[in-house]
Amino acid sequence: MINETTIYDAVWFTGSALILMLIAFMFGSQRRRGLLPMVVVSLTGLLILWGSQYVPHLLDSKLTAVLIREVALALVAFGFMRVALVFVLQTLLARRNIPRILDDLLITLAIVAYAIYRLNAIGVNLAGLITTSAVLTAGLAFSAQATLNNLWGGLSLQLEKNCRIGDWVRFDDVIGQVVQIRWRYMAVATNNNETIVIPNSHLMNNRLVMLARRGEERSTWRRVVPFNVEYEHSPSRVLADIEKALESAEIPNVAKEPRPFVICQKFDDSGINYGVAYFIIDPQRDLWTDSQVRTHVFAALARAGFGIPFPRRVVEMRSDVRPELAEREHKERLTALAASDLFASLTTDEREALTHELTRWLYAGNDVVFRGGDAADSLYLLARGRVHVEREDQRTKARHRLATLSAPSYFGEMGLLLGQPRGATVIADGDALCYRLDKRGFDAILHGRPQLAETLANVLAERQAANDATLQALDAEARAKQAVSRAGDLVRRIQQFFGLAGNR
Repeated sequence: MINETTIYDAVWFTGSALILMLIAFMFGSQRRRGLLPMVVVSLTGLLILWGSQYVPHLLDSKLTAVLIREVALALVAFGFMRVALVFVLQTLLARRNIPRILDDLLITLAIVAYAIYRLNAIGVNLAGLITTSAVLTAGLAFSAQATLNNLWGGLSLQLEKNCRIGDWVRFDDVIGQVVQIRWRYMAVATNNNETIVIPNSHLMNNRLVMLARRGEERSTWRRVVPFNVEYEHSPSRVLADIEKALESAEIPNVAKEPRPFVICQKFDDSGINYGVAYFIIDPQRDLWTDSQVRTHVFAALARAGFGIPFPRRVVEMRSDVRPELAEREHKERLTALAASDLFASLTTDEREALTHELTRWLYAGNDVVFRGGDAADSLYLLARGRVHVEREDQRTKARHRLATLSAPSYFGEMGLLLGQPRGATVIADGDALCYRLDKRGFDAILHGRPQLAETLANVLAERQAANDATLQALDAEARAKQAVSRAGDLVRRIQQFFGLAGNR
């Protein structure tokens, strides 16, 4: 039967829901639009309770009266619980960003608790019901295992706040933006206007990559646009020219900071593979932004005269250029030897023989040719580019630049002729081409003409005196005296290092 106490309780709960809704509207709750329908649900239940008193013939059956009462009370309770939860989670605790999945879980638990309470209130023996249906309960629990896994997965994702609505993610081969995280699944919208539904249990057992996120902070997403350039062009020049072109370009949806940069990725069959690494502002326009970056790269390559390589696997009818390259290389070696005063006294045949002992060494900017203190038995002929000669202060570890050598020049002669450890560090200033001459390659020439040791010693002594003059600011007369006094000692040390017969 429906008595006045029942109607009074329904009025109280419905009125409370109405008051909470009004307060939520005043504070601007995020989900206040959903409160009014819930108040209407409570009012509907209240009206059913109130109206049933005026239709007494419906209450003649006890079962009918109980059904009407419980349905009406359920409507009142559901509307009140929903309004109360939204008020607490979305108004009082709005700043804490409570996950929506927790709201869904709490309303489910509240409904279950209410159902148990009302079943007990109308006299249903819950203990007997549970005991007699143990097998059914076990079967339901087993069948709901996947559902529970999804539920706990969704709770973990939202409570730990590793993944939020609006984040960009990559799962397997799917890239998109998170649009929903529910108790069973996470919905990801791709840039192809597709929505991928991923069960939460799969997310917990597999790797989920958060894009445009650095820890807890959102940031820009780095993308790489590859391109190829022919082998004829130096990587250091390609990197510098393309980076400079991108710095001056205003490309939409590309972040100014961090700035785009160019990397050398690998060496392909047809050319060198590079990549433009840039940071995209809006990942939803990824393909269009990649296209804009490629357009600017193509224009920059054309301005700099860098060719994009064709596939080298096609058959091309062309003359063999290897003899021409070998001849050019030979002339370059002869030029490097002729430009060195250390080898000025060599005959044409001796220089010709020495070209076959030289090995080609190519350096990029900031490459260290050798370091001070390294063991040495070789000399370097600088054919192209520049190098810096630096010495490190053992106490402060600071480097002091002694000189900058430009091609044609040579360095490391003390290692070749005396086997003396390197006295300074030599670093390439941009691209540099050197030819290295080892003691083994010079040994035959010096044994064939032992008197050459005295000539080399005089040149070496002059060079050392000039270096000392630079450091000690000696005048020309003092430099000459140092060279004369040092030459005799150098002859003896050269003969000893090469094991010449003149060493007595």
